[in-house]
Amino acid sequence: MKVVTAFSPGHVTGIFQICDEAEDPLLKGSRGAGITIDRGVTTKVSVKRATRNRFEVRINGEKTGSAKVSEEVLRLALSKAEGHYNISVEHRVNIPIGSGIGSSGAGALSLALALNEALELGLTKVEAARLAHIAEIRCKTGLGTVTAEFYGGFRIGVKPGAPGVAETLQIPGIERYKVIFLNFGPLSTKKLLSDPSFRERVNGIGARVLDELIDSPSPEKFMLLSRRFAEEIGLISDRVRETLSVLDRYGYTFSMAMLGETVFGLARLDDVEEVKRILEDNVSHRGDLYVANVDFEGARLI
Repeated sequence: MKVVTAFSPGHVTGIFQICDEAEDPLLKGSRGAGITIDRGVTTKVSVKRATRNRFEVRINGEKTGSAKVSEEVLRLALSKAEGHYNISVEHRVNIPIGSGIGSSGAGALSLALALNEALELGLTKVEAARLAHIAEIRCKTGLGTVTAEFYGGFRIGVKPGAPGVAETLQIPGIERYKVIFLNFGPLSTKKLLSDPSFRERVNGIGARVLDELIDSPSPEKFMLLSRRFAEEIGLISDRVRETLSVLDRYGYTFSMAMLGETVFGLARLDDVEEVKRILEDNVSHRGDLYVANVDFEGARLI
């Protein structure tokens, strides 16, 4: 039996534009801007030779029959493997699932990297990551998340596509900040990404806001424009609105993660404890509070 473990960071998207008109899934994706964080998904893959292909997926120790993206990655990887295998997949997720923190992409990406090594597929790291991107596109669970998590850092995606196809720019100055997010629950990404009116609204606003960020990229400008984007596309829930209003009163510009019922923002290192205290003392709705660093390495074997 061969065992391989890989990690993919999560990712918080503040602004995005849907770019999925191309026929080739490697050219589909999004333009956008966001932060890769040092919390994410660790995936352990155990493989052994068999007479036919079988696989099992567990998430945080629980067997699941609804890991559609992971199953698609498995099918793509097995189609490139020689022979047949029994495969056990264990995802350890330490970010909220379905809440705009990139859990689906991180699970797919860490799995693709681990399978490439475990099954000895001989793919480059970029080629392996593309399996995860294709799986997300096919399952309609994400567009540019895999690419962002593959590279890491604090980036603007200026050209859509899979790793090795997309083009990105680093936003300078993030070293002075930590990422804080308060999660209230998930949103249905698949439903939203398939809604014509939502897509039209997002793309019109997203293109304008992204161009403004590209002209003068900075952490402060990113947060201001992320907030403008969230306000204009009209997804802010009552719980998110209350939280944003509280933070506004104290002079902190936060926004809503795309796409999840999650409030996020950047806090200078000296301000982290104050922001946590503000959220804990003034927000009536209970959520899960996280503090993370920026991950500059991107997805990797561990």
